[in-house]
Amino acid sequence: MKRFGRWLVVLCLLLALAGCSQAEKEQNQFSDSNTEQTAEMTDDSDVQEITQPAGDDTLQLSTESADDSGMEEDDSSTVLPKMQVHYIDVGQGDATLIETDGHAMLIDAGNNSKGTFVQSYLLSKGIKSLDYVIGTHPDADHVGGLDVIIYKFDCQNVLLPDITADTRTWEDVELSMKEKELQPVYPAVGDTFSLGGASFTVISPNRAYGDETNDWSVGILLTHGKNRFLFTGDAGEKAEQDMIKSGISLQADVYKASHHGSKTASSEAFLDAVSPKYGVISCGEDNDYGHPSARTLNSFRQRGMKVFRTDKQGTIVAESDGTDIRWNMSPDESWESGEAKGSSDSTQSDKKTKPAADSTTEGKTSGEKITYILNNNTMKYHRTDCARAKDILEKNRENTTLSKKKLEAAGYEPCGFCKP
Repeated sequence: MKRFGRWLVVLCLLLALAGCSQAEKEQNQFSDSNTEQTAEMTDDSDVQEITQPAGDDTLQLSTESADDSGMEEDDSSTVLPKMQVHYIDVGQGDATLIETDGHAMLIDAGNNSKGTFVQSYLLSKGIKSLDYVIGTHPDADHVGGLDVIIYKFDCQNVLLPDITADTRTWEDVELSMKEKELQPVYPAVGDTFSLGGASFTVISPNRAYGDETNDWSVGILLTHGKNRFLFTGDAGEKAEQDMIKSGISLQADVYKASHHGSKTASSEAFLDAVSPKYGVISCGEDNDYGHPSARTLNSFRQRGMKVFRTDKQGTIVAESDGTDIRWNMSPDESWESGEAKGSSDSTQSDKKTKPAADSTTEGKTSGEKITYILNNNTMKYHRTDCARAKDILEKNRENTTLSKKKLEAAGYEPCGFCKP
């Protein structure tokens, strides 16, 4: 019995030892499983950090943003917004729109009948306001449509020459400014104005020119990066000489031919000072003034200039990026003057053909005629005792006995000083 008891005790001890061993084995297996799971989680976490690390993403985006920002800053300091210069075809007259970087300027607006046309052109380009409007001088073919522009657009600055003109056209301009409560700006030579990424400097008029309204023209040199555009209205040789003497550099890539390519402007000395690559002539097809003259075209051709003409090609657009200038068409290659075809006189008058003289009297007895003095440059007629008539250059001066009615029908206007 005692022996059975001992075996029972031994059996219990063996069973107890076996149970402990199994528990330890199970515990070790669980521990190993936890270790594997921990290792797997650790491995997965490492993979996530390598393939999609949040911190590294932020740095990468920041680096790209910094690079892009740097490039944009460099571009803004070296690349200008493009500028377009529109030489609008207004027939026998002038109108030029300049636009860049949301800013716009208009130089002249054609004849009285062209105001709404220029208005429509500006609206087609999305123009609602104009930083500057320049009326170069009182001639109707330059400022005739200006009153419409001043009425219809928000014109921030209106630049005019400091002269008066006793004409209905000039009166309309003054009335439109009064209506819009605008004061004219009379620029001085050397004044500089900004226009977006461009700027322009006033180069004329350099002094008073009496009754020679063409020489009073406000002239500017427009600069866009390395490119320069020159505008001189109807300035003649006298005004050109003064521009040369002013000391301001006149060098320009594009020269809008003064006075529609007339022989009274674009002198050799002036072209030497400007040294243009391109010339733009704004004139009407088959106009009565002989524009452009053969002399002017020959000068341009001898200098190797490329010429564009509104009478042959319509509206001309030049686009500047600050370095290069591109055009909306190829240059004209006809080199055909506006003077009478078949004429052997290449210096034929640029002025409008005058009607034949008649025997109409001006309030005096039959057979007695009144003599007037014509200024074929300003297209005005004067009384013979007019003080301003004494200053007319001989080449522009002419006596006539035509009636006032005939003179005005031919395009002449009465002098505002002597009031003939």
